Amino acid sequence: MSPPDPTNPPPGHLRWSGMTHPGRVRKNNEDTFLCLNFDAHEVRYLGKVGEGGLDSGDFVFAVSDGMGGAKSGEFASKIAAEKITQLLPRSFKQSAQHIAIGHSDVLQELFTRIHAELIKLGRYYEECRGMGATLSLGWFTPGSLHFAHIGDSRIYYLPKAGPMKQLTHDHSYVGWLQRKGEINERQARTHPRKSVLMQALGAGRQFLDPHIGSVRCESGDRFLFCTDGVIDGIWDHRLADMLAKDDAKTIVEYAVAESGRDNASAVVVEIL
Repeated sequence: MSPPDPTNPPPGHLRWSGMTHPGRVRKNNEDTFLCLNFDAHEVRYLGKVGEGGLDSGDFVFAVSDGMGGAKSGEFASKIAAEKITQLLPRSFKQSAQHIAIGHSDVLQELFTRIHAELIKLGRYYEECRGMGATLSLGWFTPGSLHFAHIGDSRIYYLPKAGPMKQLTHDHSYVGWLQRKGEINERQARTHPRKSVLMQALGAGRQFLDPHIGSVRCESGDRFLFCTDGVIDGIWDHRLADMLAKDDAKTIVEYAVAESGRDNASAVVVEIL
C-alpha cells in the first residue's frame, strides 16, 4: 500500500488554526475557542493547529466571547463542549445508520441547553449572576457546514471563487441598523451603542433565537470564526485579503496591533 500523497489529500480534508489573545488593554481574556472532532462514540479535543479528514468523524469549531465575569467565556466553552459531547455523537450515529437527522434541530437544542445551563449558574452562584456569552459554532460534515450563532461574534465564508460573505447576523442594535441599510461599516464601528447586544447565551435573558443555517462547501473554501475584538481591528476588505492566505495567529496578531481594545479570538478552517 503506497503512503498518502500530501499534495493530493482525500476528499473532505480540513486544515485549521486557532488563536486567542487578551489584547492590549484588558487584563483578563474572556474569549475562548473550541476545536473538536467526533464520531458515534466520542468527542476528541484538537490542538490549535492541525488537519484531518472527515472520514475520521465530523468537526466542530467555535468562538465565544464571555461577559459579566472574568471566567464567563471559559464557562461557556466548557458547557458547550459538555453539551456537544452529549448531543452530537448521538446525531453522528443516527446519520451513520442512514436515519435522517435535522442538523438545525440538533443545533437549536444544543444552544438551548447551553443557555439553560448558564442561566442556572447565574441563579445559584453569586459570582455567575448576569454571566453570558456569544457563541458562533460550525459543524462540518462531508460537503457542508452547518452553523449556529448568537451575539456579535461572526462566521465569515470565503468561497474558492470569492467574494467573502458574512454568514451570521450580529445580534446587536448596531447590527440591526446596518442590516436595514441605515448605517455603513464605518458608522457601525464608531456608534456609541455598538456593544449593546439584543441576544446572548445566559445573561439573564429568557428569549433565545439563534441564527442557524447551512452552506455547501468544497475544496478551496475557507471559513473564519472570530470574536468582535478581531472585527474591531480589521476592516472587512482587509479581512477578506487576510482570510485568503493567512492563519488565525496572523489575523489575531494583526487585529491586536491595529486595535487591541478587546480580547481577540479566531479560528480559520480551510477545505483542502
